[in-house]
Amino acid sequence: MNISEAARRFGVSADTLRYYERVGAIPPVHRSKSGIRSFTDEDLGWVSMAVCLRNAGLPVESLAEYVRLFRAGDHTMQARLDLLVEARHAIRAERERYDAALRQLDYKILRYEEAVRTGVLDWGRPQDDDARPDAQGAV
Repeated sequence: MNISEAARRFGVSADTLRYYERVGAIPPVHRSKSGIRSFTDEDLGWVSMAVCLRNAGLPVESLAEYVRLFRAGDHTMQARLDLLVEARHAIRAERERYDAALRQLDYKILRYEEAVRTGVLDWGRPQDDDARPDAQGAV
């Protein structure tokens, strides 16, 4: 599979795949004598992982470190595990941040839906402050 086909398969640009390869976020892809990249199933697995983890917010540098450790051999298993666990914690923290933002958005949507229905925009009574996800008030 050439780079254009691989890029289409994963919804990224060919330039993104070239960049991932250049910075080490995926291992080097075999090239023909004329320099055309030929993605194997193994290469596609690396691309799949890289795209997935990048979409989850993992920095390219972490991906490159994982690839470097993997290529260094089995004695790096603990370091790879540590890197993946750290990445998981970072992704969960980011997810919690998004969940908090969604709660605020849901609160505001609810208030505006009530306002459309009643004609009055009410951000809640002072005693409701603890229940409001955005305790700073209306914005």
